[in-house]
Amino acid sequence: MRLVVGITGATGVIYGITLLEQLKKLAIETHLILSRWARRTIELETSFTPAEVTRLADFCYDQDDLAAAIASGSFLHQGMVIVPCSMKTLAGLAHGYAENLIVRAADVTLKEGRPLILVPRETPLNVIHLENMLKLARAGAVILPPMPAFYQQPGTVQDIVNQTVGRICDRLGLANDLVKRWPG
Repeated sequence: MRLVVGITGATGVIYGITLLEQLKKLAIETHLILSRWARRTIELETSFTPAEVTRLADFCYDQDDLAAAIASGSFLHQGMVIVPCSMKTLAGLAHGYAENLIVRAADVTLKEGRPLILVPRETPLNVIHLENMLKLARAGAVILPPMPAFYQQPGTVQDIVNQTVGRICDRLGLANDLVKRWPG
């Protein structure tokens, strides 16, 4: 299996980092794009360096490399996740403005009918944000905001992050033990 992962500069880069760690454990080939602001946010929010994050992926691309293989529909993969997804990236995708490789790869993912999961990180949401999400959902994207479930009684922030990453894996059909399943 081969997945594309985009990490933007929205707060919550730990979601993207944790997803990359999980995909590495599952031996899934990953193609990573870090935005410029993602690199800065990694330094601000985590103990990771951008170099450490890029080493979690099999391949890493510069956000300005619109000639990269993943910019083409002929590049075969089984889905893309943008986590976290900034409102700027969401708006660019919703309006077909592929000014960087993250948006271009996501646009290609949609046009090829492959799974695209967007993990928007913003609060509160305004009408423009909501309309952009609705537009993308209608176009086939999955909108998966990182909303914690408390039935699992999380004890740490990482428990909350793991639950969201587990739900991302669920949507991709990947077995995981990150989500405490509801017993009914």
